[in-house]
Amino acid sequence: MKFMFSRGLKPLSLLTLAMWLAGCAVGPDYQAPKPQMPGGYNSLESQEASKPRSSAVNARWWRSFNDPQLDSLIARAIEGNLTLQQAVLRIAGARQQLAQAQGGLFPSLNGSAKMTRQQPGLEGLLKSNGAYDQLDSDVTSQLNSLTQPVNLYQGSFDASWELDLWGRVRRQVEAANAQTQAAIEQRNDALVSLEAEVARAWLQLRGAQSTVQTLQQQIDVAQQTVELTQSQQRNGLAPVTDVENAHAQLSTLQAQLPQYQAQARQAMNGLAVLLGKTPGALDAELNTPKALPTLPQIVSVGIPSTLARRRPDIRQAEATLHAQTANIGVSVAQLFPSLSLTGQLGVRNTDVSYLDNWSSHFYSYGPSLSIPIFQGGQLVSSVKLARAQQASAALDYRQTVLTALQDVENALVSYRADQQRVTALDETTGALQRAFDLASDSYRQGLSTFLDVLDAQRQLAQAQEQATQARMQSGLDLVALYKALGGGWETYQNVTLPQYDVFGPATQVN
Repeated sequence: MKFMFSRGLKPLSLLTLAMWLAGCAVGPDYQAPKPQMPGGYNSLESQEASKPRSSAVNARWWRSFNDPQLDSLIARAIEGNLTLQQAVLRIAGARQQLAQAQGGLFPSLNGSAKMTRQQPGLEGLLKSNGAYDQLDSDVTSQLNSLTQPVNLYQGSFDASWELDLWGRVRRQVEAANAQTQAAIEQRNDALVSLEAEVARAWLQLRGAQSTVQTLQQQIDVAQQTVELTQSQQRNGLAPVTDVENAHAQLSTLQAQLPQYQAQARQAMNGLAVLLGKTPGALDAELNTPKALPTLPQIVSVGIPSTLARRRPDIRQAEATLHAQTANIGVSVAQLFPSLSLTGQLGVRNTDVSYLDNWSSHFYSYGPSLSIPIFQGGQLVSSVKLARAQQASAALDYRQTVLTALQDVENALVSYRADQQRVTALDETTGALQRAFDLASDSYRQGLSTFLDVLDAQRQLAQAQEQATQARMQSGLDLVALYKALGGGWETYQNVTLPQYDVFGPATQVN
């Protein structure tokens, strides 16, 4: 329902009332959450092997692997990864939504021009009331000229401005600002995940290549063993069964090679896709085997209280909570009256050449008040829905914080366990290597059976393979720990936006 204000209401009083109400903004004001965080990580209390420390987290944690190739791969992935570019474009979209919301704070002005051909129908109206026949001929002649169809030309400007009395638009701008921040944090989370995925694929590649090299060394030893048994068999110093057992051992080791060679190829394909390239594009660069990197002696993990400000997913959940809190104010403001100022100025005439004459102008202006009286419960339900969504966002924030703490604690536990496993397997490998050397020497001297040599060689090959896999897994655990800590986005806030013409045709996929 709309009411037009009478001329008796002073414009100054109306303006004063509007300015006073414009300072109000209904709905709750956002208060940043303060999650309860422990003083330190529980898994650090008994940490010995990996030596994590509560010092500040390194923003470029991948440099702790001391490999320029990994640094280059991550830098190129940030530039070329398509998923990251999608996240960046979502920021651009959120900023445009913010601009749309801010536009509601200002008046709108529209121009229009039109031409209509009209038939007034005045003659029929007079005839229906019996007045046409009572007119004399001169009046009837003039009336006939007025009842003919005419062309009406009109040009005008229309202005309207809804005063933000209850802060509805300001709450919309606040929500759009928070949603933009959520999009930024989503990009940061994608950036952290990308860095971790590149590091994981790179470690898997180096782990597979190291395992292939270890197996190849074992195959060379097994081949020498075959040649030794064949020589002894020809000289009557060994039975044929020793030769067949040596061949079986060699075939067993050779059968293990294809799976690790396939893993290496798959890791190279994965790295290429992460960099926005086709599979196989990096083969020439990555084919040369390299050893697994030496892990840092000390890992900086920070303290739990800084985790909420460092992990992008927590920051995104907080921004979403802020947006949902502002949306409550938007829904509450719809319960109150709205005041608008409207005006129109233009020219109108049946002769287009007379439109520039001031006597053809027309105008209208004035305030209007709209009061919601009955909406079938829609407005109240909108408020309740907004409050429920805000409560859900608050719970989601708390759950995100707990999940982040769990991720860090689990990563610390896994890293410590695998570090201890690496140490134990290194000792086992050393002992089995010495046992194999002794068994080989004893066999050459005829002091032991060939089965002792085969058993020692089998155990050594298994231990070396397990040690390599454990070393790779320990590196993967370290990457998971750094990802759980949320670092790696701070120094890459200005990722270049893809250059797309928003006014041009739709982007084509080549």
